[in-house]
Amino acid sequence: MTTIEDCEVPIISTFGTDPVLSELVGMYVAEMPDRIAVLEKAFAGGDRERLRTCAHQIKGAAGSYGFDCLTQSAAALESVVRADRPAEEIRRSLEVLLNLCRRIIAGGSR
Repeated sequence: MTTIEDCEVPIISTFGTDPVLSELVGMYVAEMPDRIAVLEKAFAGGDRERLRTCAHQIKGAAGSYGFDCLTQSAAALESVVRADRPAEEIRRSLEVLLNLCRRIIAGGSR
């Protein structure tokens, strides 16, 4: 069974066509490459606290921008980091989140 974490299709914000929220969603999407870079740098540098903090921030904000799947994935990453799980387990959880983060789009037209 293929899950949203496994595929490569774009993830469209549920608010992307909302006339009031679409601009904010677009800004969130535009900022995502910076968040991805922070996650990657934190993991590469072994900075688990920064990794946990960034995952926590994504968890808290993603749903507000119409990306509930990011919320769930970021919560999973935050959980494995907080539990001080082995680096390989954290890496797998991070890869799932990064895959989702790279696929988000604001919506409207494709």
